Amino acid sequence: MTIRPELYNYDIWPKIIPCGRLSKIHIAHRGIRPFAPGDYTIQIRALSEGSPGTYPDRKGRFDVTVSPDENNEFSFEYDFPLESEYFIRIVKDGKRVVQLSVYAVEGDLIGRYPLTGDQHMHSFYSDGSEHPAIVCANYRAIGYDYMAITDHERYYPSLEAIDFYRDVDCWLEIIPGEEVHLPDDDIHTVNFGGKFSINGLVRDRPQTREKGEDAEFRSFEGFPCPPVMTADEYRAEVNALIPTLNIPDGIEKFTYAACVWIFNKIRQAEGIGIFCHPYWISDMYQVPENITEYMLTQHPFDAYELLGGETVYEMNGFQVAGWNDVRAKGIDFPVVGSTDSHCSYPTSPIARVSRTITFSPENKREAILDSIRGRFTVAVDATMPEERLHGSLRLVKYAWFILRHYLALPCISGNAAEEGRLMAEYALSRCPSRKKELADRIAVLKKDFIAARDKYISF
Repeated sequence: MTIRPELYNYDIWPKIIPCGRLSKIHIAHRGIRPFAPGDYTIQIRALSEGSPGTYPDRKGRFDVTVSPDENNEFSFEYDFPLESEYFIRIVKDGKRVVQLSVYAVEGDLIGRYPLTGDQHMHSFYSDGSEHPAIVCANYRAIGYDYMAITDHERYYPSLEAIDFYRDVDCWLEIIPGEEVHLPDDDIHTVNFGGKFSINGLVRDRPQTREKGEDAEFRSFEGFPCPPVMTADEYRAEVNALIPTLNIPDGIEKFTYAACVWIFNKIRQAEGIGIFCHPYWISDMYQVPENITEYMLTQHPFDAYELLGGETVYEMNGFQVAGWNDVRAKGIDFPVVGSTDSHCSYPTSPIARVSRTITFSPENKREAILDSIRGRFTVAVDATMPEERLHGSLRLVKYAWFILRHYLALPCISGNAAEEGRLMAEYALSRCPSRKKELADRIAVLKKDFIAARDKYISF
């Protein structure tokens, strides 16, 4: 994320406001250089409405004369009529001093905060490199608001991550999850936020071999956990599902039915079932292409991992192209971006490849999952110096503003970096008094973060 250069010298707040309400906007100089005394003109221009010289009768344009107050700040009030970015141009004696921006949102975006998250990453309990607590700390340090540890065939590492920071009032929302692999089905799926383990439903798999069948390790916060079944009982349930699905010839019936069974169980667990990286090249495409095409047209999943896991174009690019093809046919579903990270440090080439911006009323599991289901997401491709965003045009435009004008602010990104650093120190410390001190400092950072958020986002 690159901060807009003018924001090093000028501050404008709030940056995000609702349409249709009178909002008071403040502008200040960040340095010691004051504004010259006298009158200035504030020109408000809705970016979506075209050039005033060519389209003079459009809405979202207003000029107001202001002078610096006793704090060397400007303030003005305006009822922003359209959902759009607005240029706020400060003009003195006919010359532009600076151009800043705010964004007005309407309807279903009012009250939704931008959260950066990841639905798919690994720890050393499967094929990752670090303990779940360190993974969480490292991703908070780069600005993540929520995440899930989704180890292969294991749910309990995500519970361990949650429990590790249970006594720490941190901003990061750690959500339960797992990457699901069951007998005779090689299609990768993620249980994001489910309250019980899907891997833990089948006996003699890594989840149950390592932690047994006790619900303590198979469910989240005491949620009712179905009994464990044998692999043959699982196969029987999948085979019984096949005749109900009308699967066409050329599609392996058990493979597809197993995916449907898994996604149904994830919904029973109140989670989101994610169809992951079908164009990942694992010898060949990880999923045969006709199965991918059928999955996208039928979409038995809750969300599609549009971006994730690799830096090569073939993976993410083909997934985006396939999504565009089915959208052109009137088929749509939620999309997310994930790292599928196996190392959380910058030394890993895929540690930062993609992420999701989710617009949610709260940074809480239930609200985040509901917001993903409601398609309030943008998938961010970070494989290039200038990031690429995928989603609806409306959300992409808004998310682009968020990246450049809000998330890159030092009071937002710097707060996250410090919280992540302290979380890592907390994870590594063996001294109870030091851990208490670190937890207290993290709690203060959370309060500071919320205060900064509420300064710049005014709903």
